[in-house]
Amino acid sequence: MATTIEVKYFTSFILKKQTVPAIIGTSLAGSVWNGSKGIPIASGGFQRFSNIEKKKTWYIEESRIRAGFNNTSTDYGVRAFIVEDNPLSSIRFNSMIYSGIFNSRTGVNDTNVFSVGDDITKSVDPENGSIQRLYAENTNLTIFQESKISKALIDKDAIYSAEGGGTVTSSNLVIGAIQPYLGDYGIGQHPESFAVYGFNKYFVDSNNGAVMRLGNNGLTEISSTGMRSFFRKNIASVDSPVFGKGRLIGGWDIHSKEYGVSLQPSSTTGNVYNQDYFTLTFDERSVGWTSFYSYKPSQIFSVRNNYYTTSGSKIYKHHDSSVNYNTFYGVSEPSSVSFVFNPQVSNEKVFNTINYEGSSGWEVNSISSDNTGFIPGFLGTNAGNPGFAFDQSQNILSYVQGAYDSAVPPNTGLAATQQPIYRAGFDRKENKYCASILNNSGAFEGEVVFGNQISGLKGFFTTIKISTDTVTNPGGYKELFAVSSNYTFSNGY
Repeated sequence: MATTIEVKYFTSFILKKQTVPAIIGTSLAGSVWNGSKGIPIASGGFQRFSNIEKKKTWYIEESRIRAGFNNTSTDYGVRAFIVEDNPLSSIRFNSMIYSGIFNSRTGVNDTNVFSVGDDITKSVDPENGSIQRLYAENTNLTIFQESKISKALIDKDAIYSAEGGGTVTSSNLVIGAIQPYLGDYGIGQHPESFAVYGFNKYFVDSNNGAVMRLGNNGLTEISSTGMRSFFRKNIASVDSPVFGKGRLIGGWDIHSKEYGVSLQPSSTTGNVYNQDYFTLTFDERSVGWTSFYSYKPSQIFSVRNNYYTTSGSKIYKHHDSSVNYNTFYGVSEPSSVSFVFNPQVSNEKVFNTINYEGSSGWEVNSISSDNTGFIPGFLGTNAGNPGFAFDQSQNILSYVQGAYDSAVPPNTGLAATQQPIYRAGFDRKENKYCASILNNSGAFEGEVVFGNQISGLKGFFTTIKISTDTVTNPGGYKELFAVSSNYTFSNGY
C-alpha cells in the first residue's frame, strides 16, 4: 500500500533542453496524438507516423537530490533570520536595541544579528513616554521622548569616582550611561518637527505648547520670545482630543539660517484664528520670530546650501531668483507687516500722518486706534464688537496706485502730456513716502467734531498694517526700511 510522507519544504529544480524521444502521428479521426501520453494536441489531415526527438524544459519539485531514498537533502541556504517555533514578542516603547557590528574593511556584517545571550538593550524611564526620535552626534546619542530629552554615550562607558570626577572604562559599550537634560520638556508625538544645524537642535513640545532649542547651554524655550501666547493656543489646536492629531512640520533653512515650523491642525474647528495652518520662522541672529509665510509644506529640508519643501508629490526650491517674489507653489501673495505706534505711552495723542522709507509699491491696508472702553448701546464702526469705540482710517493707496490726473484747464496752452499728476495716497517728499491719515470712524459719545470732518486718529496707540500692492513692479523686489508717524498730544474727547 502506498504511503505519503510529508516534508517541511520542497526545492524546485529546472532541467532545460533535455532530449526525449517521442512518436507523433495522425489518427484516422484526423487528430494529432502524442505517442507517450495519448493526448490530442492538434488537428491533422493525413495518417502519418514518424520517430523524432524534441527538446523540453522540465520543472521538478523535490526535497532530496536525485529523489532517492535517504539521499542527501537540500538545505534552506543563507537566510536573514529564522522564525522561532514559540515566538514571545513584546513592545518596549522606552527601550533601544542594537545589533552586531558592520566592518566593511574585514567584511564582517552582523547588522542582522541580535543575540539574546548578550546585553543589547538600553531603556529609559517609561514615565516620560515613548522614544520618538534618536539623533547621533559625535560620541553622544540624543534621545527624544514624549516628555523628556536625554543623552547617552556611544562606544564608551563612563564611571564616576568618589570625588565626582568622570573617567572612561577600558571596556567599550555601544550605549553607555543615560543622562537627562534639565527641564521637563519633550518632543511629544511629533518627531517631524525636529531639525538640526550646527550644535543646535530644534523641535516642538506639543505637551507644553512650546518650541524648543537644545544647544550647548541646555534647553531653551524659543517660543517665549514674543510668541508665547500664539504658540500655546495654536499648538493646542494641532493635537485636539476631539478632531484628532495634526502635524508639526519642522526644518532648517540653510539659505537664510532660520528654523521653520508649520503648525497644521487636523481641523480648523475650534482654532483661535480659524486657519488650517501657520508657517513661520525663527532667526538666531535677531533672536525672534521674523516672518509668517503663505505656503503649507508636507516636508522641510536643506541640501547643499539649498532650501526645499514638498507639497503633495512635488518638491519646490526656495530662494530661487527665476521665480517672482511672494510666489509659493505657483500662488502669489502680497507681503505685509503689522506694527504698533506707541510713543509716550501714558499720553493720549492724535496721529496725523504716516511715512515710510523704502521702495515704491507699499500701501496701507488698515489703521486703527486702541479701544476707548465700553460704552453701553454704542455700535459705531465696530459693529462686530458692539460697545467698544475706536478711531479708524480709510486705506492709503501706494505711490503708483493712487496717481491720477485732472482735465487740462482751458486757455492755459498746456498739452495733455503736461497736465499735473495728483496722488490720492502716498506722495514722495525728500525721498520719503508720506500720506495724511484721514479719520473714517463714526461719532463717539461726547465728541464735538468727529468722523471724516477731522484728520488723524485719537488714542494712546495705533495699529497699522502695510503691504505690497499689485500694480508696482508685480513680482519684483520691494524694500521697507522704516515706518514713522507724526503726532500731537490730545486734550481728550
